[in-house]
Amino acid sequence: MKPMMKTCNISIARDFSTVPAGRYATDGDVSGEVFRECLLRPVLLKGLQVTIDLDDTEGYGSSFLEEAFGGLVREGFTANQLKTMITFISHEDPSLIEEILTYIDDAQRNQH
Repeated sequence: MKPMMKTCNISIARDFSTVPAGRYATDGDVSGEVFRECLLRPVLLKGLQVTIDLDDTEGYGSSFLEEAFGGLVREGFTANQLKTMITFISHEDPSLIEEILTYIDDAQRNQH
């Protein structure tokens, strides 16, 4: 039997902000860069399986999502690694999941 992989649950609304906005830390403390660097990247570097709940926020700008998740590729993760390490949940707007996966794939394509 395979050992159980350790998991971590992140609710963006509960653990970060109900109004995530902006791309860079210079845009404010609820930006995609701040989310990635302070919450998400440290967990991934520990090798944990992460479930991210996207619900209960006021919404997401594309700049936040692209920087938070596409930025992980620019930080050295591959799209395949991210797709196996992160599970996304969104009951309110399931299209967000496809949007995020597109940002991850696009960042991977642009890594040349």
